[in-house]
Amino acid sequence: MSLTPLSWPEGFRTVHARAVGSYRSGKTSPTGMFTPEEESFLGSIGCTPRELFDLVEDYCDAGEPTPEEAFEMASLRRDYLTKVQGGKVSGRRVSMEELPAKSAEAAGIRWLPRIIVKARAKLRGEMPPELMYGCGGDRPFLASVHFTLPEFLRLVWEKGEDTDAIVDAVRARAGRR
Repeated sequence: MSLTPLSWPEGFRTVHARAVGSYRSGKTSPTGMFTPEEESFLGSIGCTPRELFDLVEDYCDAGEPTPEEAFEMASLRRDYLTKVQGGKVSGRRVSMEELPAKSAEAAGIRWLPRIIVKARAKLRGEMPPELMYGCGGDRPFLASVHFTLPEFLRLVWEKGEDTDAIVDAVRARAGRR
């Protein structure tokens, strides 16, 4: 199957499923997990091999994020790349020092400032390789405020740089007025 951008949903699902199989058969590193064609395909939708590897690793080890959630996040990133960035990657990477501490709070909600920065970086394709949107800290946090990974990413895209609007939406969904 060709992994052209025109067949990207099937291509993404194929690459994800193959990576799950590779991981489960003992290939527990992103190095060499993806063929050059797969890497090129992932780049065309704004996903790095490392990002997909991290999603696959957590799915295989923890059962989440699900393949459908991974697809939805890839879809949002691809749409953002196409519609907002005009198909051009920024070339920037957020540094770990730019991230708020895990203990940072917004409106009394711990972790929220950090995940907002991570979601913006994910949308823009600016995640550092050592960081994952949807990590083992993000998932329980989002569950506690009644969001899925894709829903929160969509919220951050919708609200843009209006951090107060993001915080208000999280407070409302979490029932924290």
